[in-house]
Amino acid sequence: MIQKQIWIKKLRNTLMIGIGIIGLLSFKTIPNDQKPNIVFILVDDMGWKDPGFMGSDYHETPHIDQLASEGIVFMNAYANAPNCAPSRACLLSGQYVPRHGVFTVNSAERGSAKKRKLIPPKNKTELNGKVITIAEALKEQGYSTCHIGKWHMGDDNETRPEAQGFDVNVAGDHSGHPKTYFGPFNMTNLTTDVPNEYLTDRLTDEAVQYIKSHKSDPFFLYFSHYSVHTPLQAKDSLIQKYKQKGVGKLHNHVTYAAMVESTDQSVGRVLEELEKQGISDNTIVVFFSDNGGYGPATSMAPLKGSKGMMYEGGIREPLIVRWPNKIKESGRCDVPVMGTDFYPTFMDVSGAKGISQTLDGESLLPILIDSSASLNRESLYWHFPAYLQGYRNMKDSMGYWRTTPASAIRKGDWKLIEFFEDGKLELYNLKEDIGESLNLADTHPDKLQELYSDLKTWRADCNAQIPFEKNPLYQE
Repeated sequence: MIQKQIWIKKLRNTLMIGIGIIGLLSFKTIPNDQKPNIVFILVDDMGWKDPGFMGSDYHETPHIDQLASEGIVFMNAYANAPNCAPSRACLLSGQYVPRHGVFTVNSAERGSAKKRKLIPPKNKTELNGKVITIAEALKEQGYSTCHIGKWHMGDDNETRPEAQGFDVNVAGDHSGHPKTYFGPFNMTNLTTDVPNEYLTDRLTDEAVQYIKSHKSDPFFLYFSHYSVHTPLQAKDSLIQKYKQKGVGKLHNHVTYAAMVESTDQSVGRVLEELEKQGISDNTIVVFFSDNGGYGPATSMAPLKGSKGMMYEGGIREPLIVRWPNKIKESGRCDVPVMGTDFYPTFMDVSGAKGISQTLDGESLLPILIDSSASLNRESLYWHFPAYLQGYRNMKDSMGYWRTTPASAIRKGDWKLIEFFEDGKLELYNLKEDIGESLNLADTHPDKLQELYSDLKTWRADCNAQIPFEKNPLYQE
């Protein structure tokens, strides 16, 4: 049971005791043959407008579009952070960023020290091995678990996928991106004898084989693509295809488009295998991205910003959930949802009942059953107390920083961002201004104070580290 599992993890982590700190799960019984399989497809750096179903007239994504037509598309879906590592840590732990302390990728002190006004808090680059991940919780419900692709949460005996609840790990270590998308691969549990084998295709081979061999189990497949993250590399046949294609209204990057299509082909193969094995109806398929799109290669317009920014273009994601046994009506849902919602959702659908490890999300099961349902919470929160410098070839348009340390809240149609360097507050009405072009902080003081008070209360509740110490190396 989970209690024994927690004890083992605590013992392994410097023989600490006190199992009750993390908590226990209590269960209601669901027979294994009734538990849904879960296939979670996480794309790296795919922007909100990249798939065809979200509006791209250049990228070709017929399989993803088909998936969208068969499930629920969440139009207000958010990553918990604007870049990879913290977003993934939130997915796996079910917790907001301040609780696990993975604030950003690598150091929070990015860019030139002379340009940083504040000293940011120290960043954790690995998900603490004492955290009970979604994979560990599902294992307690009888699930087989598999991780394929990008992990980025550590690779030692306490933090690698096998130590965090996954029975199988293919290509998952602490790398944030591959050195190359073409074989031979130098990745954990992944080798190839095929000259120039394309990584996205090979990872899909592994996913298809896993589905074949586990069709009789309830399984959790966390298929975490490296694509469409840099380096921008694609198969030549697809590059040539897009070279011959006219530019789109938003998108026209040939290699990036080819990478998007390879990812779409991967989705198609996974869906086809579920059908072949006769398990499609009882399989939840989630399609999601970990943060906004890579600014130099794609556009999230009309959203403002891109990966690494607290504006909508950095955190709003394409999200589809398909589950034929439960979702009777496909369509679009405008309820704001977040990456941390998947943990409690998967607990609900697998039969788990109650977890005293803090979970910050809310189960989406009511919406999956009835797309007109709503959730109980009022607000979503972000905390990014780190620096990210701008893209080299975009500094004329975005300035030196993509973001300085900041927090944000969305409450209803309203969104507030606080930038810690100068205390600047930006208030937007997303219903009227999805592009965050008009700061309403001066014209709506009551709404500003309401959201700001809620944001400060939330930060206090989860003990968020706020940078306040001045950087002595800073130069005006």
